[in-house]
Amino acid sequence: MRFIDEATIQVAAGRGGPGSVSFRREKFIPRGGPDGGDGGEGGDVIFVASSQLGTLQDFRYKREYKADNGSHGSGANKAGRDGDDIEIKVPAGTTIHDAETNEVLAELMEDGDTWEACKGGRGGKGNAHFVTSTFQAPKFAQPGEEGEFKSLKLELKLLADAAIIGFPNAGKSTLISRISAARPKIADYAFTTLVPNLGVVSLPEQKSFVVADTPGLIEGAHAGLGLGHRFLKHIERTGVFIHLLDGTRILEVATQKGEDSFQRAVDDLVYRYEAIRRELELYDESLLNKPEIVVLNKVDVLESEPELVKNAHDALKKRIARVRGEGTEAGEPFIISAVSGRGLEPLLHLVYAKVKKNWERQALLSARRKQMEEEGTGLRFDASKVDVDAILNEVKLPDAADIRK
Repeated sequence: MRFIDEATIQVAAGRGGPGSVSFRREKFIPRGGPDGGDGGEGGDVIFVASSQLGTLQDFRYKREYKADNGSHGSGANKAGRDGDDIEIKVPAGTTIHDAETNEVLAELMEDGDTWEACKGGRGGKGNAHFVTSTFQAPKFAQPGEEGEFKSLKLELKLLADAAIIGFPNAGKSTLISRISAARPKIADYAFTTLVPNLGVVSLPEQKSFVVADTPGLIEGAHAGLGLGHRFLKHIERTGVFIHLLDGTRILEVATQKGEDSFQRAVDDLVYRYEAIRRELELYDESLLNKPEIVVLNKVDVLESEPELVKNAHDALKKRIARVRGEGTEAGEPFIISAVSGRGLEPLLHLVYAKVKKNWERQALLSARRKQMEEEGTGLRFDASKVDVDAILNEVKLPDAADIRK
């Protein structure tokens, strides 16, 4: 099935039913008076987030949604039936924009989140409402009001705890297939991955997290080159980046003639590392603030050159720290082989530790947002102005397993 992550649809609430013009007609009651009932309310349009959906595929075929209209009022002061609401299910992680202004109207992040997109029209009042002491037989009623109409753009951003990023053919799909049950297409040519893939990584002691494999990035991706630009948005909400470098580049360049071949091999990897970071910065500067773990993959082709691997590790460690402007994690860059599984255990435990810290940050921000809503200050919550790290040092948060519930 084709992966659909954007859709534009039109939604309309139901029209309110018209009021009734009616007069009481009963035996022995010669002047019963007006008894026209009110029209029913129009149905609302409500979006509901569902964890059972993974794409916006359904909206490829149906693009117009309308709730039911309210029914007519009737005599004997009987109100018309309200129109049924329509519930539109979308995957958790869907952002809803105004299609014309691109304004963000709602973000449905968790299973069960709801948003009322369009309010149904009010039902018209029957003629019984317009009786006065001097006007006792009104022969008119209100029509029902039109329901709201909106043109909406739906945008799905996958909800993953960690994202594997890197150039095409770095081994991203092989890695996710090794550490989870995901089975993406794997081949020895660039841009094998055409859509994001999600997998659940399970660790001992019931620890787990969700990882995403995104299509490879190239220089100019932020401007539309390659495929990765379409899916950069999917890594905005991930907590940790696993930055994969292709270890075969060392063998290819370092075995070439020339005394500086090793240095050129390291320079090549650092160039690729910086290129990806530049694309992230040009797309959204805040992405550089996310935790990042650098991994050198495909070292199985270098098993006969352990000294070359060690020298490459030490050289890359210094260069990566220089690019970031800060130190690296212990063991970084991690030396792994996604094919054989070598070096994966310490890497996954570090990823989990960083993911867990991100859960704690999100739990704290969610609590602050809820507090502001309950206080009714009318202020817009700005997560960038909350010093999360300082608060985490003072506040005891629940266990990560409880945070995810």
